[in-house]
Amino acid sequence: MDDYIGLDVSMKETAVSIRRDGKRVWRGKCPSDPKLVADLIRKRASSVKRVVFEIGPLSVWFYHALPAEGLPAICIDARHAKAALDMTANKTDANDADGLAHLAEVSFFREARVKGFDSVLTRTLVAARTRLVRITTEISNQIRGLMKTFGLVVPAGKGSTFEKNVRSLLVGQDGLSAIVLPMLEAWRSLRIRAAKLGRQLVAGARQNQACRILMSIAGVGAITATSFATAIEDPDNFKNSRSVGA
Repeated sequence: MDDYIGLDVSMKETAVSIRRDGKRVWRGKCPSDPKLVADLIRKRASSVKRVVFEIGPLSVWFYHALPAEGLPAICIDARHAKAALDMTANKTDANDADGLAHLAEVSFFREARVKGFDSVLTRTLVAARTRLVRITTEISNQIRGLMKTFGLVVPAGKGSTFEKNVRSLLVGQDGLSAIVLPMLEAWRSLRIRAAKLGRQLVAGARQNQACRILMSIAGVGAITATSFATAIEDPDNFKNSRSVGA
């Protein structure tokens, strides 16, 4: 007989429930590691038909790691599953795992699309570069604000021009220099690293056909093209163009 597995995945532990022939045959917990979860399932379930878990922070990892362990993993829409799971009398991880196993057994779920590792890696690059740029902007604004307090107004300018203006204004300001210069060095270091990630991003976009097509549109650069292409991945993922916006 087939076994149906429900996983309620959290950051530290994963609740596991196994159903067979309409009944729960085992449930328990283990650390949230796909290999450990797979070992437990193989030990407790002789014939795994379906392994179901909700989309969440670890879903990309589990979605790709569990099939690598030979398990038929399915990531389902959390909003769709919520209606069924909320009907349980007591809301616990173990009961949620039971509910997910039941959904797996009766095939009452909506499968969610999980992005591939390459797309997730590229989107991580975009997010990391964006975050570093924002931090450098915050630090430069903070430097401007601190110096303005002492009557030192930094002229408009970005990059090396900003650094040159700050250093020239700090000449003879030993007390203030001891405070601002460490911030300026941090700003410079983050700016260099953001530029390095930006070059990686542009190089990757130039090698991607979809990104090259998108960048041929006026006003669309490497960041926008890469973000859109990795969000869509395969156009066949969408039934029609109206679904893309949502």
